[in-house]
Amino acid sequence: MLCGGSPVLQHVLHHRMISSPGFHCRNSGGTPILHNCFSQREDDPELPAEGLSPVSGGIVALGKFDALHVGHRELAIQASRTGTPYLLSFVGMAEILGWEPRAPIVAKCDRKRVLTSWASYCGNRAPIEYEIEFASVRHLTPRQFVEKLSKELRVRGVVAGENYRFGYRASGDATELVRLCEEYGIGAYIINSVMDKKQDSGKRDSGDLKDRGQVSSTRVRQALAAGDMRYVSELLGRAHQLILQVRIQDMPSERRISVPRSSVLNLPPGNGIYKSCLLLVGDELSIPCSVVVDTSDIHVETKELRLCNSDWSQEFRLLSVDFG
Repeated sequence: MLCGGSPVLQHVLHHRMISSPGFHCRNSGGTPILHNCFSQREDDPELPAEGLSPVSGGIVALGKFDALHVGHRELAIQASRTGTPYLLSFVGMAEILGWEPRAPIVAKCDRKRVLTSWASYCGNRAPIEYEIEFASVRHLTPRQFVEKLSKELRVRGVVAGENYRFGYRASGDATELVRLCEEYGIGAYIINSVMDKKQDSGKRDSGDLKDRGQVSSTRVRQALAAGDMRYVSELLGRAHQLILQVRIQDMPSERRISVPRSSVLNLPPGNGIYKSCLLLVGDELSIPCSVVVDTSDIHVETKELRLCNSDWSQEFRLLSVDFG
């Protein structure tokens, strides 16, 4: 996760093959860089030819990637500068920790599209998501977690935000992550938080004690609830897309779609009227529309009749509303 508030931590550590384990890679301006700072794990003769983990030899960004916002994208960019970028996160946390269920900011079926759009920032390589069951790592100490990264997953390097916490009860911080990675021969890079540029962002009370004005999924959720779609776009680095599961009976007229909230696959904006939206039907149709969000339904109204030309042979279709 990218969180602010701690002093600037920027460490780049070499793999054990570097003669001086405390060596820091920096450019002429003194800013740590990733290039050539991780050893090529694929040259390791101890690497088994078969049974490799899916992230073996890769660079993993660590975090909770709910919103896939610009801070998360920055982690992926840094990871891509040295190798194949992966986003490593945990699944099943809410169930185990007893969190209230809530709609995702990005629909699961839409995440690949978003990550593909990041390829142009990441050396034409779209980041790949890799998930671990939270139950399998919940009780690991910080040392045991890094050992898992090294010996089981065999990653070549990690990238994390400056106040990333890990290990049992979040007992490890970014400084300890760097130290343990050095010990286990993994490159580690800690990046500064991406800060919210909105002028009044500092006045917003997110309820998060770690909030120091950085871009976060919490801020995205608050902006969505307020219906501030321009602000949402700034935080995400793209327009928010709402994915609707639409049946033919959800079309009371040729120009209107009304779906219950139960048929929405991710988080809608707060109740209100949203004009200048786009209804996306597959890869072919992009129809100007307006959207009304109320407590029970999402209503989409267009000025064109092209909806009736869509293929409704299936029980339902997935349509997207772009709030750009």
